Amino acid sequence: MQGAMEQLDGQPFFVRRWGDPALPQLLMLHGFPEYGGAWQDLAEHLCHRFHCIAPDQRGFGQSWAPEGIKNYTTSALVADMAALIGSNGRPVTVLGHDWGSAVAYGLAMFKPRLVSHLVIANGVHPVPFQRSLAQGGAQSAASQYIPWLRQEGSEAELSANGFAKLQALFATHMDMSWLSGARLEAYATEWARPGRMRAMVNWYRASPLQVASPGQPIAMPTLPLERLRVPQPHLLLWGKDDTALLPEATEGLEVFAPDLTRVTLPGCDHWLHHQKPAEMARAILDWRA
Repeated sequence: MQGAMEQLDGQPFFVRRWGDPALPQLLMLHGFPEYGGAWQDLAEHLCHRFHCIAPDQRGFGQSWAPEGIKNYTTSALVADMAALIGSNGRPVTVLGHDWGSAVAYGLAMFKPRLVSHLVIANGVHPVPFQRSLAQGGAQSAASQYIPWLRQEGSEAELSANGFAKLQALFATHMDMSWLSGARLEAYATEWARPGRMRAMVNWYRASPLQVASPGQPIAMPTLPLERLRVPQPHLLLWGKDDTALLPEATEGLEVFAPDLTRVTLPGCDHWLHHQKPAEMARAILDWRA
């Protein structure tokens, strides 16, 4: 693995790379509360087939972390990664997890010439997800952490006591044994960088997603459905024990992604790239064979 600071539209982004640059490129987009190093285990299983590229996205790790919620809109985040793909000169396979999936879907939908194939790992398309959030059912209940994170001062609570609340946030009913020892120390180093925790939470604050209270459905917001289609071959990988994102959040995805392949990975949850990297890599390689 090689990591270096690169300039994207004049701003510094830290980018990790694995494998021969002559190989087909795989852009790997992390979610919250991770950083580009989260892809280490998976990249080691894929770098014989792909040149794996894993940036710290805006506000995370060593990359640019501007102040202000307005700097974390999806359009701004997509523009960063469009600049990274454009600098490489050819369309790439894009892999997104968690919040990285929002950026990956944005690239596929709004910058389709930059994306040859789309892989999503326990992430959600905006329409099925917003629909499930608005219903006031199980997904709405599972997503009540979103309104909490959006509150002013949540970043201070997440950071207190050695990031205890941050570690606990997604550990409810899920296996977080992978986040310990040297790996936890590495994560804590990234979380502790000045301004990063607030920047990370600003992804939630800038999002237009509306979350119903449990049992209190809200009207579905108007979305530009025709613009939200995924024209590329699309692989959806799902850790079946995820308690943060539920299967209902992907219902109807085929309407927006007609060339969709679904693969469920047993024995893992939201953190499938840490828990089952070999199995996840095999699913990607088999799909691209």
